[in-house]
Amino acid sequence: MDFQTVEENLRESFRVLAASRPSGEVREAPGVTIASAGVTFQMFNAAFLSGPVEDEQQLDRRIALARVHFAERQLGWSYWVCEGWLDKKARRHAGDIFKKHGLRLATVLPGMVAGKLADPVRPLPRLEVRSVADRKTWTHFCEIGALCFNVPLAWFQEVFDDARVWEKGFKGYVGYLTGEPVSTTATVFAAGAAGIYNVATVPAHQRRGCGEAVMRYALDRACEQYGTERSILQSTDQGFQLYQRMGYSVVTHVAVYTS
Repeated sequence: MDFQTVEENLRESFRVLAASRPSGEVREAPGVTIASAGVTFQMFNAAFLSGPVEDEQQLDRRIALARVHFAERQLGWSYWVCEGWLDKKARRHAGDIFKKHGLRLATVLPGMVAGKLADPVRPLPRLEVRSVADRKTWTHFCEIGALCFNVPLAWFQEVFDDARVWEKGFKGYVGYLTGEPVSTTATVFAAGAAGIYNVATVPAHQRRGCGEAVMRYALDRACEQYGTERSILQSTDQGFQLYQRMGYSVVTHVAVYTS
């Protein structure tokens, strides 16, 4: 079941971030994973389904469990739901059930898998790609991410601007074009695949292949380390056609509900 590769890798990426923060918590309960960084940006105070949901009542209980956790800590939070865990009826009524608990649907992301990347369809820019490993690269990674994902820089720094993030399983990369930081990506290896995250390119250099170039570099490094070309990601609308050209196919959808 390829959807499990997507959702297990996604959950692990949040576990890494939560475990890296002094305020972070990782908890496992029946059918629910809580991986909370304890930060301002509610997307990174997250709960996940971690097993199949048999009916609407069970979904309701699993949402309530996470709600109590975050209410006690007075944190804004999010619930990431891989549709592969939901039966048809629970999937159909999920929006109403989450709404009852004060959560609204923020986005739905296609979960995609590639066994091996297709060759590029055009020449890619020659970037100097550096690993996120020091103050300079941390800063550039956060600045590009905050700009492209339209969140305050302080929120992004609170999650990523810490050496422990990059020592516990998150590997980040910044692409430089003639010395200018223009693009980022990050990888997490779990469930037998490299997960691609934080793909971002500054607006002035978008649609020129910079993001693809950094992604391919990061995946080459993952393949060297782990011995597999298999990779997963969750796509935005903007990146969907690019990922299809690169060889990714949709195996599930991930709905994100926020408080």
